[in-house]
Amino acid sequence: MNRTGLVYDERFLLHDTGLYHPECADRIRVIYKHLVETGIIEKLVVIGAEKANQRWIEQVHNIHYIMKFEESCMYGLTEFDHPDNAICRDTYETAFLAVGGVLKAVDRIMDGTIDNAFCAVRPPGHHAELDKPMGFCYFNNVAIAARYVQQEYGIERVAVIDFDVHHGNGTQHTFDSDPSVLYYSIHEHPSFAYPGTGREFETGTGKGKGFTVNSPVLPGRGDNDYCKLLTQDLVPAMKKFNPEFILISAGFDAHETDLMSGTMLTADGYDFISNLMMNLANRFTDGKVVSVLEGGYNLEVLPVLVENHIRTLAGLRR
Repeated sequence: MNRTGLVYDERFLLHDTGLYHPECADRIRVIYKHLVETGIIEKLVVIGAEKANQRWIEQVHNIHYIMKFEESCMYGLTEFDHPDNAICRDTYETAFLAVGGVLKAVDRIMDGTIDNAFCAVRPPGHHAELDKPMGFCYFNNVAIAARYVQQEYGIERVAVIDFDVHHGNGTQHTFDSDPSVLYYSIHEHPSFAYPGTGREFETGTGKGKGFTVNSPVLPGRGDNDYCKLLTQDLVPAMKKFNPEFILISAGFDAHETDLMSGTMLTADGYDFISNLMMNLANRFTDGKVVSVLEGGYNLEVLPVLVENHIRTLAGLRR
């Protein structure tokens, strides 16, 4: 059994997106409640969040963008740049806490307190660009964590694996020309035409050419396509790259009952993904992996899928 951390903080609930927004506080509320009711919480190391130092956020986001985000929340605006990006006065501070929670998970792994971690944080992050919020995302939690683990701990090669049903455009663009970060994404394309990136021919630029790998999945496809693409695209890329640390953008919105996508991934398909992630982590990084919540909007299915994912991280039987 692994020592698995769970990053959760009730202050993540303060990010109020209003009525009917899919990225709502209930997403992590039901996850935590389910982990308590099933008793799994007792087998995890619960980690509260701390506000991230802004210098780490500036490794990925423009300072003028950060200031604009703060001002938008401070002025009481209800959206930031686009109606999708709902905000409230507490959103800016909550976003700092989300980043800080992920960085704290990295710290606990690097100091040997835990082996791996799942971060039930919000707002999500993988769509956030250098100077633009997108798709419910404001700070790119995983991209910031990649820079943090490199600069704070001297890790040279970081792999980011993104299995959210929507392509992580912000993460890909952050590392487009960087050969020290492998970005892999498996996602639906076309996916409600959002975000419109993540084609097979997007493989990075300059020195980063070949360090971006995309596996688009057609709408209506499911477990078989995911298993095939992960095996033929991700596994060889990881062998060639030989990462020292793995970060996961864990999106559970590819499930067949999630209305935010048209893929037909089942719980068995997600189990395959989780098992593959841990096999890769054990093979290349001595098990060092931080998984960070991105999408997943069916409130009945989401907590079960997260439970299964955490069980795999922790090595718990079902």
